[in-house]
Parts: sequence; structure tokens; C-alpha cells
Amino acid sequence: MEIPGLVEITSYDELRELVPQPLAAAAAKERTELHDLDLQWLDASPICLIATSDADGNCDVSPKGDPVGFTKVLDRSTIAIPDRAGNRRVDGFTNILSNPHVGLIYFVPGRTDTLRINGRARIVREAPFFDDMIVKGNRPQLALLVEIEQIFHHCSKSFLRSKLWKPETWNPDALPRRAVISQTLERPDDDLDTLDKHYGPQYEESIYKVKY
Repeated sequence: MEIPGLVEITSYDELRELVPQPLAAAAAKERTELHDLDLQWLDASPICLIATSDADGNCDVSPKGDPVGFTKVLDRSTIAIPDRAGNRRVDGFTNILSNPHVGLIYFVPGRTDTLRINGRARIVREAPFFDDMIVKGNRPQLALLVEIEQIFHHCSKSFLRSKLWKPETWNPDALPRRAVISQTLERPDDDLDTLDKHYGPQYEESIYKVKY
């Protein structure tokens, strides 16, 4: 796409002309093992985003959420994340089969800082720790095993700018409801009333009952 007046950055040196080298504290904060404070964070977090890419660099970011403390810490450099039944696309898992590098960001509701973990992932279909991942009778069929290569905490700037956790800024009704989006973009042959019922109160009640 041609955009008049666009000036592109095409080299590292050009980028660093605008963005200086990081301060010493930021550059040195990377670690390779979980600190006790990281363990506390994982114990308090109900959700993370997992970024992956395939061998050609095509990217995916998938959310994973469960009750707080859903991430299983196996040791100071290894964690496991349960997978629950979803839309069966398995985009991230497919990427990992050809490129094991993953990036994770862990959120704690109300906190404006985040925990970032980068590492190498493996998909496992059975392990003793699966029994520790049962929620409402649902034992995961798959889990993501991540060997940590880099870990650090990220500051609050993006959350402060976006005011993400400030309820007075929330406006969920600015967008069509989920049933309308689903019918318009995904299920044009489905009746809207049926979709409204599908995504109604019982939807939350059913999310641990389904299998792949």
C-alpha cells in the first residue's frame, strides 16, 4: 500500500537514531529463572497471551485463561499451561510444531504492570501434572510446556495510557453484541436468536463441559 508522505525505518541504526539505547536498569532486568516474586505473580494471574509464529514468520497471539494460578510451575525455569477446548483451530500449536519459540504476557486484573516470559515450547498430551490442572471436572487433553529463556517485569505505561482497568472508561455497548458479530462474520446461516441463546448465561456454565 502506497501512503503519501510515509517515511519508513529500514535499519537498526535508523531506529536507534530515534530511540536511544535502553537505560542500564531496563537492559539488565532480563533473567532466565523465576524469582519468588515471579511465582507470586503467576499464582495471582488468571490469564496470559501466548505469541507464536510459524517457520515462515506468520504470527498468532492466543489468550489462555483459567482460575488464578492456572499456570503450573514445574521448576524455576519450566512452566506448563493447560489447554481447554475451543474452536479447534490450534493456530498457536501448529506454529509451535515448526517453530518452538513463544512469548507470553501475564496479566493480573487491576495491575498496570505485567510479567513477560519468552522461551521454547513443547506440546504435551499427557503428564503427571495434568491431574493438578483439573477445573470443574475438566482434565486438559493438551498442555504447553515452556522452558524459560527470558523473563522480566514490564512497566505500566501502556495500561496507564489506555486506562484499561478504569471502569469509568468502559463502553462495551459501543460494539455489536457477540451474537451479531458471530452471525455477520462467522455463522451467516444461523438464526440470531439461537446465537443470542448460545452466548447467553449458560455459555459460561458450559465452557468446562466440552471436549475437542
